[in-house]
Amino acid sequence: MIGLTLGRYLSGRFLEQILIVFLSINALSFLIDFVEMLRRASEVHVGAGFVALMSFLRMPVASEQILPFAVLFGTMAAFVNLTRKLELVIARASGVSVWGFLIPPLAIAVALGIFSVLAYNPMAAAMKQRADEMEIEAFGRPGTTNDAGVWLRQRSIDGKSTMRAEKVLDKGARLEGVVAYLDDPYEHFVERVEAPVAILTPGAWRFENARVVRPGEEAQTHATYYLATDLDQEDVLRSLTSPDSIPFWQLPEFRDRTAEAGLDANDYALRYQTLLARPLMLVAMVLIAAAFSLRFFRFGGVGKMVAGGVAAGFVLYVATKVVGDMGGAGVLSAPIAAWSPALVGSLLGALALLHQEDG
Repeated sequence: MIGLTLGRYLSGRFLEQILIVFLSINALSFLIDFVEMLRRASEVHVGAGFVALMSFLRMPVASEQILPFAVLFGTMAAFVNLTRKLELVIARASGVSVWGFLIPPLAIAVALGIFSVLAYNPMAAAMKQRADEMEIEAFGRPGTTNDAGVWLRQRSIDGKSTMRAEKVLDKGARLEGVVAYLDDPYEHFVERVEAPVAILTPGAWRFENARVVRPGEEAQTHATYYLATDLDQEDVLRSLTSPDSIPFWQLPEFRDRTAEAGLDANDYALRYQTLLARPLMLVAMVLIAAAFSLRFFRFGGVGKMVAGGVAAGFVLYVATKVVGDMGGAGVLSAPIAAWSPALVGSLLGALALLHQEDG
């Protein structure tokens, strides 16, 4: 087993490298997001200070996605430096196996994962929620949407309906450029409603100067048209808010309330399970980094090994995104979509180390 002094020394080296990589990537991410937000702000004449504040508030949530790569690259950098200075060679010569000096980085990965979920995520989510509110106020819709506008789905006594709006104003109480597609309780298409403005009133949307089109009938115009709804302003804003903006502790409540409102709650369930699986994902990154960065320099081929580790990390990231999209679409359950990439990555990393060191 590794000694206490050596364990503290290695822990400090690993944590230092992880933090350096994490802060460096964060700075680059902030600059990229700031430039992109400036481009969007040029269309609505928003000041640079306002844009910089939005980018700053969005940065912690983006850094959560960066964290696995920071652990991967930081661990690889620490292992390469320790190997280059022959410190790991001395540790091996003293009888410490690879599993012994993997204890510090694995412990750091678990600790970072737990801290990021329980403490860092609520702070990042609160900042992201404020950034989303600022974006809706400035641009009329959150930045996660595209030119297709904002889509809302609701369920009421009249059946299900899908609404598309160009802009969301007054904190969800007013929609502009609205098109609604109405289905009866048996999910058969009934009519299409178009209106320049829709205002949320208690229990109904009030469409002004609405144009109603029914199959096989001529279009009709109504000065006022009411569409029943179970949504309130909070529900509207919640449907526009990404799961990244919800703190870890509140995700189960949001998931249940969203499902009760008739909206799709898969994204909230997936986000909750992904956060639970984060410590294991960081452990997988450490094992992958160790499998590709413990080669002795005198054997050569270190560059190829490091490149292989980076490639393996990106493959795991892509697999996580693909499986996550399948979970968000309901093809896979949220626990399977969230836990399977981390579990498979950990097992493959451990298998590679067993083959290299003990095989």
